[in-house]
Amino acid sequence: MEEYNTQRKRLIQPEYGRNIQTMVDYLLTIQDRNERTRAAKTVIDVMGNLYPHLRDVPDFRHKLWDHLAIMSNFQLDIDWPYPLPSLKQLQEKPEKIPYNNNNIKFRHYGVMTEKLIEAIHKEQNPEKKKALIVLTANHMKKSFLTWNKDSVEDEQIYKDINTLYGETLILPEGMTLAAPKDLLQKKNKPNNNNNNKQNNKNFQKKNNNNNRQFHKKPQNQQQQNQQQKQPQ
Repeated sequence: MEEYNTQRKRLIQPEYGRNIQTMVDYLLTIQDRNERTRAAKTVIDVMGNLYPHLRDVPDFRHKLWDHLAIMSNFQLDIDWPYPLPSLKQLQEKPEKIPYNNNNIKFRHYGVMTEKLIEAIHKEQNPEKKKALIVLTANHMKKSFLTWNKDSVEDEQIYKDINTLYGETLILPEGMTLAAPKDLLQKKNKPNNNNNNKQNNKNFQKKNNNNNRQFHKKPQNQQQQNQQQKQPQ
């Protein structure tokens, strides 16, 4: 009778699969402690082969031994190469992350714009402050265009930046913002299909030339053939 996974024992570490769990269960049945330890090292090697891209990650093998202990419900009596985590530590609930209750005045500009405004307030160097104002205004224009899709006048950005600043901000003389197409343009990626097509054309052209050269008879051979055909 076929047995379904829903009828089997629940996997403690599903990412390793049922075969690894079966190996761990077999470790618990080995009577000799030294033999059990050697078998556990073999299981660790098999577990590591499932994730070869993590072999260079620091403490990767330490994590594997921790997972082996968890999969055995901490009942495996072997010579552990690393200190094991306690069951109490694993059962601890993570601390709650406080919900972000930032009251954003203009949501389409985001929190980053308000942080930039704060940086403008704190900046004392006049030249750095001017550069920061231009950076913030361009960022606001890009955010506006990203969310609203419609064109926006620079005067609207100047008005909004003053509102966020809390007072009339002295803008740099001759300040101009970037054009919408420059703010929203995406870097063109090389078209691999075009490159492949060009390579195929070159390859075919080269092959055709080679074939023509291969089938072309030498001039001397052609002359001999003509002489043989002439009546004696």
